[in-house]
Amino acid sequence: MSQPPQQPKIHLINAPEYREGYANSVQIRVNLWDFFLLFGLVNQTAPDNVNIHNFQGVYLSPQQAKALLNVLQQNVSQYPGFRIRPYPTCIRRG
Repeated sequence: MSQPPQQPKIHLINAPEYREGYANSVQIRVNLWDFFLLFGLVNQTAPDNVNIHNFQGVYLSPQQAKALLNVLQQNVSQYPGFRIRPYPTCIRRG
């Protein structure tokens, strides 16, 4: 009987341009080949004025977007009093 293949050791190495930041805004653009997540900070300066300062954009393959969705669903659903609901879609007629 053959042994199952060993899992490779994964080493996480931060690139020189690596940074972390807080975002309270995520805009998502989708096309046929990938997903684009644009992270930023929302600042409401007046009741009728909102500024969004974008600081990082990330492209994801559909496979990585699906993996991210699964991890987020599993973790966010553990928050008390918080349920994940489908995002409402806009339907334009005629």
